[in-house]
Amino acid sequence: MKSLEELAKIREEALKKVDLRKERKGTRIVVGMATCGISAGARPVLTALLEEVQKRNLSDVEITQTGCIGVCRLEPIIEVYKEGDDKVTYVEMNAEKAKRVIAEHIVNGRVVSEYTIGAYEK
Repeated sequence: MKSLEELAKIREEALKKVDLRKERKGTRIVVGMATCGISAGARPVLTALLEEVQKRNLSDVEITQTGCIGVCRLEPIIEVYKEGDDKVTYVEMNAEKAKRVIAEHIVNGRVVSEYTIGAYEK
């Protein structure tokens, strides 16, 4: 850093990255990676999501990790926040289901209803 302006720019960019409450463009997929999620198989789910997004060159999709989502018995859990849509929570995920969510929900805009928390609770 050589000036206050440069410091202010760095601060502004960092705040944009951590402000999760702000409306974001594109799609954000959050994977529950607490101990409960990891022990239930969340790591292969996260890997499958990252690989599928990269393979399809989906530049407007962000994949992040979080702690416990709160329903440990349904792990691995992913939440999809698509711009302009309601949040969708997918439960009891595995790598194959994750790939299908990318193909159908993220690419084609069709929620994979049988994997959602609403379908599980019925």
